[in-house]
Amino acid sequence: MCGIAGIYNYQGEGVDPSVVRGMTSELFHRGPDDEGFWINDYVGLGHRRLAIIDPSPAGHQPMKSPDGRYLLSYNGEIYNFRELRSQLTHKGYAFRSGTDTEVVLQAWRCWGQDALNKFNGMFAFALWDQKEKKLILARDRYGIKPLYYWDDGKKLVFGSEIKAILRHPDYHTEVSAQALHEYFTFQNIFSNRTLFDKIHLLPAAHCLEFSYRRGNTGLHQYWDFSFQDTNLYATEKEYVDELDRLFNQAVRRQLYSHVEIGSYLSGGMDSGAITSIASRHIPDIKTFTAGFDLSSASGMELGFDERDKAEYLSKQNNTQQHEIELKAGDMEKIMPRLIWHLEDLRVGQCYPNFYAHQLASRYVKVVLGGTGGDELFAGYPWRYYRTVVNNNFYHYTDKYYHYWSRLLSDRERETFFQPPMQEGIPEHLSREVFRQVLTTPHGPRYPSTPEEYINNSLFFEIKTFLHGLLMVEDKLSMANGLEMRVPFLDNDLVDFAMKVPVQYKLRNINEVVRINENEPGPKTRKYFHQTNDGKIILRKVLNRYVPTQYANGVKQGFSAPDASWFKGESIDYVKDLLYNKDARIYEYIRPNSAMRRIEHHLQGRQNDRLFIWSLLSFEWWLRNFKPSR
Repeated sequence: MCGIAGIYNYQGEGVDPSVVRGMTSELFHRGPDDEGFWINDYVGLGHRRLAIIDPSPAGHQPMKSPDGRYLLSYNGEIYNFRELRSQLTHKGYAFRSGTDTEVVLQAWRCWGQDALNKFNGMFAFALWDQKEKKLILARDRYGIKPLYYWDDGKKLVFGSEIKAILRHPDYHTEVSAQALHEYFTFQNIFSNRTLFDKIHLLPAAHCLEFSYRRGNTGLHQYWDFSFQDTNLYATEKEYVDELDRLFNQAVRRQLYSHVEIGSYLSGGMDSGAITSIASRHIPDIKTFTAGFDLSSASGMELGFDERDKAEYLSKQNNTQQHEIELKAGDMEKIMPRLIWHLEDLRVGQCYPNFYAHQLASRYVKVVLGGTGGDELFAGYPWRYYRTVVNNNFYHYTDKYYHYWSRLLSDRERETFFQPPMQEGIPEHLSREVFRQVLTTPHGPRYPSTPEEYINNSLFFEIKTFLHGLLMVEDKLSMANGLEMRVPFLDNDLVDFAMKVPVQYKLRNINEVVRINENEPGPKTRKYFHQTNDGKIILRKVLNRYVPTQYANGVKQGFSAPDASWFKGESIDYVKDLLYNKDARIYEYIRPNSAMRRIEHHLQGRQNDRLFIWSLLSFEWWLRNFKPSR
C-alpha cells in the first residue's frame, strides 16, 4: 500500500523535479518505508511505499517494464496476483521480484486495458507509456483506493491525496460551490467533484488517458455493479453453501502478506466471522476494538459500546484482543489532524475510526475490516428498502432523494448559503446529481417489481454510501501507515452477491410500507426502526462462524454517543467553534440558518448530530486548507 503523485505537462513544458518531490513528500504517511521518482522532460512520477509484499528493494517504484516502454507508480494490493503471474509466466513474461506491482506492469504489457478486469483487489495507479507518450490513470472496481487529478488545459497533476496536488505552485485553493451543495445535502459527494474547485476524483472502475499535445483523450468505465435476481440455484441452501465457499475464499485470499495481519472485531457478525476464519489460519491473531464511555449517553446510544461482545468473540477465537475507550474530549483533540487527513469531507462522524486505526497500527501493518457486507446483502433495513410508494421510477427517485437528503432539504438549502455560494448553482443541482447515479448507461433498468426496486436501492447505496465509507477508511487508515483490507469486496464474492435473489436478502419484500405523507409530526420512529430482517442469507452463513445471538442481532453502526455529548461534555467546544462570529464557515453559510439548527439540537427538539459534525468538519477544513474567496 502506497502513495502516488505526478505531473504530466502534455503541452511539452519541462517538469520541475523539486515540485514532484514536494508533492510526494506530502504522502509520507502513506508509505514511510521507501520513496522513488522518475522524471523525464515533461513527465514526473513520484512514489511512497508501505512495503507489504516482497519488502525487498526489488519492489522499488516507479517500476519500469523490462522493455523500457512502461513506467508504473502503483498503490494497492492485487489478491490474485500469484495466479496472474503464473498465467503470464506461461506466456513467456519473466519476473525479477515477488511483488504484485510487477504483475500489474506485466499484465498491462500482455493484455493492455483488458488487464483491469483481471485484477481482483484494490488499486489506483499511474502508467506512463513512453512509446505512445500517453499517461493512464486507473482505479479499482469499488473505489477502495482514491486517485485525484487536476487538469488546467496544459498539464495533468495527480495524487493519491489532494494535498499532493496542493503543493503544485500553479494551483490555488478555492471552494467548489457545487460540491459544497452536494455535501450539505447528502453529507457526501455523489459526483466526481471535490470540495477543492477544479480538482476531481477519478470515479471507481474508470481509467483516464492523457496524450501528448492532445490532453484528455477519454474517461472509460471498464466495469459496473449489476444487481438482478437470477436462478443460479434451485434452493436457498445451495445459495448459502456457495456464499460460504466464496466468503472463506475471499478471507483466505486477503491473508497473504509478508508482514503481520490483524483484524477489527466490533462485536458484530461481519467482523466476527472474518476474524473466525482468519484465526484458523493465523494462530493468536491480533484483534482490535474501539468502545465508548457511555456514562452520559441516553436512549439508543446505550448500545453503542460493543466491547463486551468483542471480548466474547475474541475468547471464542483465541485472539490477542486490544481495546481502546473513547471519551467525549477525544473528538476535540483529533479534529484538526483528522480533517487534514480526510481532506474531502464524506459520510458519518469518523473520528472513532481514526482512533481504531491508530490502535491497530501500533501492532500490525495490515488489518481486515467488515465493510461492504451490509450494502451487498441489504443490511440496512431501515434505509428505505421498502418504504417508497412505487408509482413509477421518477416517483421512486423523488422519494428516495428526500430520504438521502441527510443534512438539508431543498427548502432549507435556499436560505442556508451566503449569496456567493448560491450564484451560478442550478436550482435542481442536487436532484440531478442524485438521478445521475441511477440513470447512468451502466446502471439498473427501470424497475417494475418490488425486487427490482430493492435492487435499484442496493445499486444506489453501494455506489454512493459505501464509496463514501471506503474513502474515509482509506484516508484514516493510511494516515496511520496502516493498510485496511475488505474481504467482502472480493470480485468473486461481489459477482455472486449481485445475483442472489432479493428474497434471500430481505424478508417480506411484498409488504411495502406505505407512508402517509400528510401525517403530522416526525415519521422516523414509526417507519424507520432498527430490525434484523436484512442479510438473511449472509446471517445463515455467518451463523456457522459466530454464535446465533450475534448472527441474528440487530444492525449496530460504529458510532459514538455524540447526540448526547454535543449537549453535554462537548457543548462548550461546539459553541466555541460555531457560535464564534469570526468562524470561517460563516463566509459561506448564513449564521442564523446554522445556529437555529444547533439550538434545536441543544434544546433536545431534534437529533442533529450529523449536521453539527458537518459544520465542525467544514470549519476545520477551512482552517486547514485556507481557500481564497
